[in-house]
Amino acid sequence: MIEAKGYAAQDPHSALAPFQFERREVGPHDVQFEILFCGVCHSDLHQIRDEWGGSIFPMVPGHEIVGRVTAVGDHVNKFKAGDLAGVGCLVDSCRHCENCKDGLEQYCLNGASQTYNGYEQDHKTPTYGGYSNTIVVHEDFVLHISEKLDLAAVAPLLCAGITTYSPLRHWKVGEGHKVAVLGLGGLGHMAVKFAVAFGAEVTMLSTSPSKAEDAKRLGAHKFVLTSDKEQVKAVKGYFDFIIDTVSAPHDYNMYLGLLKTNGVHICVGAPPTPTEILGFNLIGGRKSVAGSMIGGLPETQEMLDYCAEHDIVSDIELIQMKDIDSAYERMLKGDVRYRFVIDMSTL
Repeated sequence: MIEAKGYAAQDPHSALAPFQFERREVGPHDVQFEILFCGVCHSDLHQIRDEWGGSIFPMVPGHEIVGRVTAVGDHVNKFKAGDLAGVGCLVDSCRHCENCKDGLEQYCLNGASQTYNGYEQDHKTPTYGGYSNTIVVHEDFVLHISEKLDLAAVAPLLCAGITTYSPLRHWKVGEGHKVAVLGLGGLGHMAVKFAVAFGAEVTMLSTSPSKAEDAKRLGAHKFVLTSDKEQVKAVKGYFDFIIDTVSAPHDYNMYLGLLKTNGVHICVGAPPTPTEILGFNLIGGRKSVAGSMIGGLPETQEMLDYCAEHDIVSDIELIQMKDIDSAYERMLKGDVRYRFVIDMSTL
């Protein structure tokens, strides 16, 4: 076994602390890489606090992982020592179900292996994430990272990036479309960048007037303060798509009123409680409420290649490992522009 070190939560009530553990030896099809940077996702906090239920402790969070390859198995042909590499939200899947065969491993019908707070495909071995110094993953779930981009700023693309790229591509968003992005945070700022790059007219919807300047800087063409009834009224029936990145409870019915006929409200945030949707708000314009979760491995690589070609990365604040708990507190207050990334050399 390979000795590893990281930061872990021992239970839902304790702060993250140093943790020694083991990774498996590099198998014939495995890639091992030194973790250089790891993004901080809001879901990390949800899971270490067991807010979604079923958390597995001790837990090493982190699923926005980038680094440099240190070893490969004898049968690996996609990577070699010295290559940049990344791992996102998945480290394995069943490989043989309909969704896996279609490159939709995130929807594996037999249960994909999450990068942390999950189990390997043996259903016995717990997975540990990227708040650590090294990781060993099957080459099929390791991604190529371009040398052209700021590596630290690439890390959040492996969750925040693909979570917004995937639905925009699935619904073929592009020129001629009017797209609203609801919420300007880690997900929202990437949704703006991608939708603009794809040629859509992009409007930021936010409850915070202070976000207007940032939305413009990120490329948004318009800004609507959703607490201003007149501004909301001006965009009734205006949008083809709404990308909803908000994970707090909010009124879907109001936003459905902003969609055109056949408009789609796409949820990528995950509010913790159910919401009521009035049927008339759907049938009155043949509107849809849909959801999307990250992306499969082929699409994630496609996204990374697109970002390298178009010089797209996340806006980040680099932090030291010891500052993770204060980063969580700031994240809860929305005090981050727009993603924390841990410099793992500070572990």
